Amino acid sequence: MRRIVHLSDIHFGSVDLAIAERVVEKIVELGPDVVVVSGDLTQRARSAQFIEAKRFLDLLPKPQIVVPGNHDVPLYNVFARFGSPLEKFRRYITEDLTPSYIDAEIAVVGVNTARSLTIKGGRINETQIQQVRDVMCGVDEGVLKVVVTHHPFDLPVGFDESDIVGRAKMAMPLMSGCGADVFLAGHLHVSHIGDTAKRYKLENGRSALVIQAGTATSVRGRGEANSFNLIEFDSPRLTVHRLECSSPTAGFQTADVQAFRQTAAGWERSE
Repeated sequence: MRRIVHLSDIHFGSVDLAIAERVVEKIVELGPDVVVVSGDLTQRARSAQFIEAKRFLDLLPKPQIVVPGNHDVPLYNVFARFGSPLEKFRRYITEDLTPSYIDAEIAVVGVNTARSLTIKGGRINETQIQQVRDVMCGVDEGVLKVVVTHHPFDLPVGFDESDIVGRAKMAMPLMSGCGADVFLAGHLHVSHIGDTAKRYKLENGRSALVIQAGTATSVRGRGEANSFNLIEFDSPRLTVHRLECSSPTAGFQTADVQAFRQTAAGWERSE
């Protein structure tokens, strides 16, 4: 069995530090095989905020797959935004904008969807799609293949279509064609689990899971408590636990559990 912790939108610069401490304590207790952070490490891409985020990451288990979000691109510094948008992310967090982790049971690949030309939106390009395919197509069947982006490939009800990552309709069939079957994202500050069956008509007929994490530590929630996901994979079964923190004193507790079974047609819900 493999365990993936998936957290997102930690937003140093607008963080509840007491809750951040509880996040670290709980993740260390869980002892995952890999920690995934799907973007927005900072609130305004300032050096001090990246330094705080790095200290936070250093307290979490390794290995880690960390990708930037739109808040990790400078907003007000126009020269930095267009000249070196991820310079601070590279300096303080990681140089690797296509990180990957592969073992006998899981393959996880991160993709940078943050862009200078948009304030909020994101995008994936042909080069990045090919990088994902280069990894996924070389991994054996039966291995859980996970793609990590900041901007999502699907949305909960009531969200604007502009929140979906740009060029998603081109990217999804190409990546799923190499077996990518779980897509992790953040951005919305709302937890959600959906599938690709309704939005994307894939030639292989399979349905991939789209798993959204809320904000783990930011004070700017959207009506949902701070949360993160624990994903357990024991082929052919996958279970997603959402852990929420109603208060620093209470710490993070399981708020929801959803179970799935992998079939020839993709994922099916199970008891």
